[in-house]
Amino acid sequence: MMKDTVTRFARHVVGPKVMEMDEEERMDKGVLKSLFESGLMGIEIEPEYEGSGCSFTSAILAIEELAKVDPAISVLCDIHNTLINTMIRKYGTEAIKKKYLPRLATDTIGSFAISEAGSGSDAFALVTKAEDKGDHYVLNGSKMWISNSAEAELMIVFANTNPSAGYKGITAFLVEKQWGIKIAKREKKLGIKASSTCELSFEDVRVPKENVLGVVGQGYKYAIESLNEGRIGIAAQMVGLAQGAFDIALPYIMERKQFGKPVGEFQGMQHQYAQVAVEIEAARLLTYNAARLKEEGKPFVMEAAMAKLYASKIAEKSASYAVEWMGGNGFVRETGVEKFYRDAKIGAIYEGTSNIQLQTIAKIVASKYA
Repeated sequence: MMKDTVTRFARHVVGPKVMEMDEEERMDKGVLKSLFESGLMGIEIEPEYEGSGCSFTSAILAIEELAKVDPAISVLCDIHNTLINTMIRKYGTEAIKKKYLPRLATDTIGSFAISEAGSGSDAFALVTKAEDKGDHYVLNGSKMWISNSAEAELMIVFANTNPSAGYKGITAFLVEKQWGIKIAKREKKLGIKASSTCELSFEDVRVPKENVLGVVGQGYKYAIESLNEGRIGIAAQMVGLAQGAFDIALPYIMERKQFGKPVGEFQGMQHQYAQVAVEIEAARLLTYNAARLKEEGKPFVMEAAMAKLYASKIAEKSASYAVEWMGGNGFVRETGVEKFYRDAKIGAIYEGTSNIQLQTIAKIVASKYA
């Protein structure tokens, strides 16, 4: 039922605004409002905090369904649910939960600020500092490649409270944008253009001590755990994207005729779309299995990495084939597949590149034979 509801929402609420949002490189306010009203921004948040009280798998299904229509809206929903809401639910005090979870479920977008200019795949080589000033911390530094940051009013910011301790000094702070976070630059991107990606500046930003998430110096641990879960969300986004491109192209090649019969009836074409269909389903099952393991409290890090790695590959493949199958109509904006083609590339880059996923998989596989 959840999946069917999100499917209808994506088609009827998001669908009509997709091309406009992509061209204008911004989120439609009406769509954002509807995301909150539908409960999609507080999927796992408990009803006592005004959330939907659904499962992690429900969130993954919602992310996939949204991505079939617009990967940009999907990633906004993904980051908000799997990173922001999850971290606050796990590590926030009861006072923090009561203060922020109802806002995140009903009207406030969240963002996850970890990456910096000198820390890409090595996300924890960060230099943003947090200085203890008694009843508050003062943050100074900058962040790059921060998704949702133009729309977000609340951010989880990672800063080092003890640089001499290296990653053991990294701490997670819950910071309201109005406290002084500045957007230094909004990036112009290849794909997911409606999703904001910005450089942030922190100059003497005061953060109350009660807004430390969890324990000081444990930010590295919290971020790793959250990003591992987030990778399942990105895998779901890529599965949805792959299916979305496929769903546009297949009806077209079944109807378009060349040399007296539909293009889709030629054996060479049949073999191509059959292979893509198999790989989309394989990516979907990898993703669902990772979500299942996570929900059951079992180890899932390797499976999450596998799902993200494979789903990112099939997203690019499906979108590329969709453009080719539709010929000139696949190359123009009106049909939508060229947008999927542009959007697909980010899957192999954010929340851990494909090479990082391979490293993670190799490390865990090797440990089983050590």
